[in-house]
Amino acid sequence: MRAIGVTTPGDEDNLEVLDLPVQDPQEGQIRIRVHAATVNPTDTAMIRGAYYRDGDVPPGPHIPGMDLAGVVDAIGPGVERLAVGDRVIAVVAPTSETRGAYQEQIVLPVEQVVPAPAGADDASASTLLMNALTARLALDELAVPAGGTVAVTGAAGSFGGYVVQLAKADGLRVVADAKEGEEDLVRELGADIVVPRGDDVAANIRAAVPEGVDGLADGSVQIDKTLAAIKDGGALATIRGWDGPAERDISVHPIWVFSAVGHTDKLDRLRQQAEDGTLTLRVATTFPADQAAQAHKLLAGGGVRGRIVLDFS
Repeated sequence: MRAIGVTTPGDEDNLEVLDLPVQDPQEGQIRIRVHAATVNPTDTAMIRGAYYRDGDVPPGPHIPGMDLAGVVDAIGPGVERLAVGDRVIAVVAPTSETRGAYQEQIVLPVEQVVPAPAGADDASASTLLMNALTARLALDELAVPAGGTVAVTGAAGSFGGYVVQLAKADGLRVVADAKEGEEDLVRELGADIVVPRGDDVAANIRAAVPEGVDGLADGSVQIDKTLAAIKDGGALATIRGWDGPAERDISVHPIWVFSAVGHTDKLDRLRQQAEDGTLTLRVATTFPADQAAQAHKLLAGGGVRGRIVLDFS
């Protein structure tokens, strides 16, 4: 079968089309014929070897991809929840053993797979789970009670946009940043207050909410530049591993989406929220799978709103 990856970590130009053996599902596993796989910044990190510390790089090939949509084409023993022919989406934790979504067929534990949102095409459906699950985990860690105020940086991005929409569904007031020209997009996502983005985002949030916000989800990865926006005793959710220290009794919560890829209840709830319109599926553009290098270069250029998708159909 065809896969897209690197034999050793490098950069986007090292991506190549590979021919890998098809695997059969074992107990509790299913095999999916992948139709679409989303391109995320974490996939670029894998290509560049950021997953591997101290030079301990396992044998390749290394296949990126955390999000996919496709059709179940084989089922292992003990699987009852899904059937061959079902349209599904899945979130993947790529390793050298469990390769990522950039391949025509993938075997996964059934816990990581749920039905595709009704009415969504493959490209759109593939953009949901990784970023929405990260957003859900961030809000769960912030634990802001209904009626409280949460701030979101990077609100026009996929993670930030999902935080805005999930926070509104949780009954929270949302303050979100936006660069010039993206204010309407962020308001359409549901933000109650939109402030200018940039290095002074904390001051801009404080100008709108003088008492400070209860929690902040840092989608723009500005970390310590956001702390002043948070009230004493509030909380910060970070997505790149920073864990403080923070001042004024602010708690810091690094979010590791890999820890929750098998939480089927959370995945299925996100699927339901995509179906009912709570969450908006945003595709920026699609590329044929063998043009993955071009897709990653477009992502690296910045400013992409919505997700880039590789077409494996």
